Amino acid sequence: MKKEVIIFISGKGTNALNIIEYSTKTDSFYVSHIFSNNIHFQKEKIKNPKIKYFLFKNDELDFKVLEEVKKINPQLIILAGFLKKIPVSFISNFKNRIINIHPSLLPKYGGIGMYGSTIHENVIKNKEINTGITIHYVSEEYDEGKIIFQKPIPINHDDDAKTIEKKIHMLEYEYYPKIIESLLN
Repeated sequence: MKKEVIIFISGKGTNALNIIEYSTKTDSFYVSHIFSNNIHFQKEKIKNPKIKYFLFKNDELDFKVLEEVKKINPQLIILAGFLKKIPVSFISNFKNRIINIHPSLLPKYGGIGMYGSTIHENVIKNKEINTGITIHYVSEEYDEGKIIFQKPIPINHDDDAKTIEKKIHMLEYEYYPKIIESLLN
């Protein structure tokens, strides 16, 4: 029996769309809801009419959104480019059921303000020899939850922030759905 998951997004939702697509090809899980604090996200991109879309304001996260998620009671809450800090109330209600993907090898380049190209620019500036992705449980501190999975990749001498970002996205698309599936099995 497929397990229910929900996804939180702040950005374009490409990881979410990839996870939704993957879910149509597996018996492990299905996506029931997308929660977004991005008024510019085009919900038409969600091609599956069974998936409910829930737009909210940041100040509604701790109350209105929490109550809605409690009603759903998903097996897993997936953060896919969600940039708002998850309130303690969520963490206590859904212990070890909220996961995030981060575009670096944590604990390096994690924390407040560390997202997107900022990470990749710092990786280049600090002459790192590799980077990668980290999938982790969400805790009360940014990017400090227990690590579930990491995938490193080497940095080439001609890489810049844009080429690294492209490589990281490919890793995210390949591994995030597989790790979600493995957690639910």
